Amino acid sequence: MYIVSCYLSYLAISIAVTIWVARTLHRSGRVFLLDAFHGNAALADSVNQLLVVGFYLVNIGYIALALKTAEALTSLRALIELESGKIGVVLLILGGMHFFNMFVLARMRRRSAARVEA
Repeated sequence: MYIVSCYLSYLAISIAVTIWVARTLHRSGRVFLLDAFHGNAALADSVNQLLVVGFYLVNIGYIALALKTAEALTSLRALIELESGKIGVVLLILGGMHFFNMFVLARMRRRSAARVEA
């Protein structure tokens, strides 16, 4: 009984957080991408959408792979500890992906600014 509850709540929480983060990044990232692509709205929107799709694929793929467990869940405490560990890893991956994307986009922005100045 505990294992099914753990799986369902893990999926619900992880996917909800992934959707929330993706929507936030999509909405807030547009301005950054417009600046990085010198006002080219079509290119910025296209890259923004591609980043969101990749974000969903990587995160939901990991969530699905991390779903299984070999641990016996005999108490509510064991369920909470297992689930918090799994959700914590999902949150770390979300944060890591965000900072990696920001790093790559900042480098792209610097390179394009250097080309404009040259």
